[in-house]
Amino acid sequence: MPCMFRTALLGLALCLPSLVALADQFTPAQRAEIVKIMRDALKQDPSILRDAVAALQADETGKQKEMLAAAKSALIDPADPVGGNPHGDVTIVEFFDTRCPYCRKLEPTMADLLARDRGVRLVFKDLPILGPGSVLGSKALLAAQKQGGYEKLREAVMSAPQQTTKATIQDAAQRLGLDWPRLQRDMEDPAIQARIDANLKLARSIGIEGTPALIIGGELIPGAVEGDELRSAIAKARATR
Repeated sequence: MPCMFRTALLGLALCLPSLVALADQFTPAQRAEIVKIMRDALKQDPSILRDAVAALQADETGKQKEMLAAAKSALIDPADPVGGNPHGDVTIVEFFDTRCPYCRKLEPTMADLLARDRGVRLVFKDLPILGPGSVLGSKALLAAQKQGGYEKLREAVMSAPQQTTKATIQDAAQRLGLDWPRLQRDMEDPAIQARIDANLKLARSIGIEGTPALIIGGELIPGAVEGDELRSAIAKARATR
């Protein structure tokens, strides 16, 4: 297939979302002709579709990096709870939901990483997206932060049954030596709800669609990744400092 013709078809493939939006402006004959051209081209050279997908992915990656750069100051708030080394040379920002099974699956992998790499700072972003139980869990953790108990209550809640209730939180808090009456009061503090709302808004602004979501070195990594992928992302972040 001539290079110029192939390039034109690749451009057409990249414009397909726009063409779909403008479909009503074409006559039935024109729409049929466009579909025929694309089908014939893909039969002759299926790599056109692969290249179009790769180009779209590259475009999305570029846009996401721009969004992350624009949100850099909000990603690391001094009020955020921190695990690992508070002065680490690499920062991981973790958006999580206490009831998310994939967030829970990530816990031992992250614990192992922090134990092995003392240069990592882990910033927690509570993102309760799975209903009232998740909101309850996030409020409890952020209230516990005022007593210096964020991480230990987080560990307890994340290892408890997923159906988070006030009773399960009370049991964990008292077992850990936290002041339960104070914790209850602080959970209703409007400032805590404001922090949750800010996390939800921030997540939307950078294209986070689920939990867990990790940001390492200016890149968004979705899902419960394995240790090797985490270490690779950290090494890359260190190399580009």
